[in-house]
Amino acid sequence: MGGYNGNSPRNSPKASPRKTFSPKHSPRKTNITLKQLLLDSRNMPNFVDSETEELLSLISYCSFTYTFTDPQESPSQQDLKRLKLIQLLSIIKTLIKPLDDQVLSPLFKLLSSNLFRPLPPPIHSVVSILPEDDDLVSNPTPSWPHLQIVYDIFLRIIIRTSVESLRIYIDHSFLLNLLILFQSEDQRERDSLKNVFHRIYSKLHFYRPFMRKTMHDVFLHYVFETDQRHPGIGELLEIWGTIINGFSVPLKEEHKLFLMRVLVPLHKPKGMQVYHRQLAYCVSQFVQKEPELGEVVIRGILKYWPVTNCQKEVLFIGELEELVETVDPQLYKELALPLCTKITKCLNSWNSQVAERALYVWNNEQFWKMASQAMEEVFPVLVEGMEKNLQGHWSKSVRQLTENVKGMLEALAPFLYSKCLLQLEIQEAVECVEEMRRKEIWERIESAAK
Repeated sequence: MGGYNGNSPRNSPKASPRKTFSPKHSPRKTNITLKQLLLDSRNMPNFVDSETEELLSLISYCSFTYTFTDPQESPSQQDLKRLKLIQLLSIIKTLIKPLDDQVLSPLFKLLSSNLFRPLPPPIHSVVSILPEDDDLVSNPTPSWPHLQIVYDIFLRIIIRTSVESLRIYIDHSFLLNLLILFQSEDQRERDSLKNVFHRIYSKLHFYRPFMRKTMHDVFLHYVFETDQRHPGIGELLEIWGTIINGFSVPLKEEHKLFLMRVLVPLHKPKGMQVYHRQLAYCVSQFVQKEPELGEVVIRGILKYWPVTNCQKEVLFIGELEELVETVDPQLYKELALPLCTKITKCLNSWNSQVAERALYVWNNEQFWKMASQAMEEVFPVLVEGMEKNLQGHWSKSVRQLTENVKGMLEALAPFLYSKCLLQLEIQEAVECVEEMRRKEIWERIESAAK
């Protein structure tokens, strides 16, 4: 990292005082000069008006970048660049005429030089963090005072510029570079990037298939090919939430495949708590549009059910409860037994949060409707779970909630509950006799061995 190396007009004896815009220290070299901007390679005329010249001068100055970590960098020059970025944004906002190639070309060079930079490696390779751990989830980018304004400029360019002009400067490579920036540890940058990326998706229709595919690839790589945390999964899912919301019914086959092959497996990673809210929204959008898809989603969630992660279990129970409210009622009979079996296993959990959340599910009217579609199969499972909690769960609050649910079950089908309870007692008696028989056999074997 060195100084400017004499390319600034300030180092030229012919430079006028007005053109002394080069920062004193810059960590990155650039070949952009005001002369090159004024004489662009696109056969532009040599003459430019004063407003355009001022704009190009600001663009040239702001194309220099700072790391904010190099002690040789001048804080005053960093502040000056920020002021000039604000001035540039103000001019772009107030321009009456649309931006032409004479300005757009250097503007996109400015965007590339400021945004497309090497990102530091992830701080935490372990992904089992909670969304409330703000210190872990977000790591401020030192250059954010500049990047914030650059993103605002970018957004304003997309809004003001025609589709034909944007297509010249935004290509596949540019979009891929933007996608890489979602790995930034700074939550503020990811939010700004999300707005820009979605605006491009909305405006440039011809890039939509490519943008969807590249986001698919990011999700699949995260789920199946790496164990490192990807900070931007939540923001990408937020973009997908708005995309799914715009899908027409009936859904295309490629969109259904995205649900089955991408969204459902996203429940698998250890760190899914961070983006679960966005993921659940995307899934619910699909099920609301085509309720019969609920079976695929519910069975997928049951497949990826965590074994030792209690926080994920609580989230999954809540998501299942919401899905039951939107799934096609004709599927209730098929889903009742696997769902009630899993919920019963959860209410027997020794973790009180998991057990209580599973018991609260039975306050949902739709859950009762689903269970009533397969009473003969579901009730034995539920009765066994209730009695197991009442006889031996360590938590008093869990036992009280279990008593309440038991009362509702008895009120719903008193005869069936008594029948299941009797069957359970017979089963326990048979198991007790079998245990005594095994014990006697072992005692005889031990006696014979002496």
